[in-house]
Amino acid sequence: MNWEPVLGDDTESWELVPNTGSRPPSSPQGMSGGGGSARPEERRRFPPPGKSLPISALRENGLLQALVQGAGQPAGTEISEELRRARQEWEAVEESQSGLGGTLASAAPLISFNEALQYFQTADLSECRKKVRVTARRQGLAALVRFLFGPPRLQPQLQGERELALAMAQCGLDDNERVHMRILQTIYKKLTRSRLGCPRYGAHWEELGFQGADPGTDLRGTGMLGLMQMLYLVMDSQTLPLAREIFKLSQHETQNFPFCIMSVNITRIIIQALREERLSRECNRRQQVIAVLNDMYTAAFLQLYHVWKWQHKTVADSGFLLKELELSTKKKPKQLLKSLEAYVNKSPAADGLQELSPASTSGNGSRAGEEINFTGVCDLQVELEGEARLI
Repeated sequence: MNWEPVLGDDTESWELVPNTGSRPPSSPQGMSGGGGSARPEERRRFPPPGKSLPISALRENGLLQALVQGAGQPAGTEISEELRRARQEWEAVEESQSGLGGTLASAAPLISFNEALQYFQTADLSECRKKVRVTARRQGLAALVRFLFGPPRLQPQLQGERELALAMAQCGLDDNERVHMRILQTIYKKLTRSRLGCPRYGAHWEELGFQGADPGTDLRGTGMLGLMQMLYLVMDSQTLPLAREIFKLSQHETQNFPFCIMSVNITRIIIQALREERLSRECNRRQQVIAVLNDMYTAAFLQLYHVWKWQHKTVADSGFLLKELELSTKKKPKQLLKSLEAYVNKSPAADGLQELSPASTSGNGSRAGEEINFTGVCDLQVELEGEARLI
């Protein structure tokens, strides 16, 4: 078989033409002559050179079958070594393009936050629930002060929802769970604006702000709740512009930072605030838990983005900023939520962020020259208050 160019009105495409021993004559315009020996069903159109074609489309066009069967050999005959190698190469290409355990990642539909949440509500999380510690431990004077002056406890009817959130935080990313993979692919597609998926492992995850080729290694400590909060940020129409603006800033030449690692840090802060019942008042008021967690996460990310952008922060400042954000989340959650409400009501578009007044922070917020080490979430002692740093 030969690849032959075919000129159309304004594009050039390629056709796969069976070998017949001699090439059919071509017309002056480059079209195959009417006397060509190739039958219509034998001629397959392919896109111009340089344009990608899904493996599934190649299969439909018969190319892989031709490779497997030996370019015209009847099925069942012995395959030559050259064709065998070609088939293996195609299978390797298909595997490299697969992100969902054998199916093309691009074929996986986007998943909404509510659909993903319904999955976790019905999934068997019994092993994850065994690892949950609902509230932070306090003893002695700290326990007495908490009882007398601390925030209110979460109402009984909301405790099940809190346990679900904490169970998700104990649930690791599982390659065999299709919903997990759809969540991962949805985050990738929404942030990169790509209609195509991506392989489960690879350097493309580092470009999104994970530490390595496997996002799952960065989720220990926040688990699937870390991905669920990212999913919420990119799938809500009011917060998607914010997500993309934050992601854009994370790619800045000098103000860059790892987007997904920063997101995981914020989720960790939210988990700790929940366990210390710093968010119980708001949860009781709204009679919701997970929705409050998502709003707190978004509000905290908005605050971090605003300070980072307008005060020209860099990765060297991240430890201090995360510490400030942890204190704000635990001490002033209502103020953070009001800032988010103002952003959403004033301008759902991302440029509305420019109208916010600069946030005040204690000190100059700078640790010039200090190097931040990117360590795994599993190295953090999340039970200890004041341990916020870039992981």
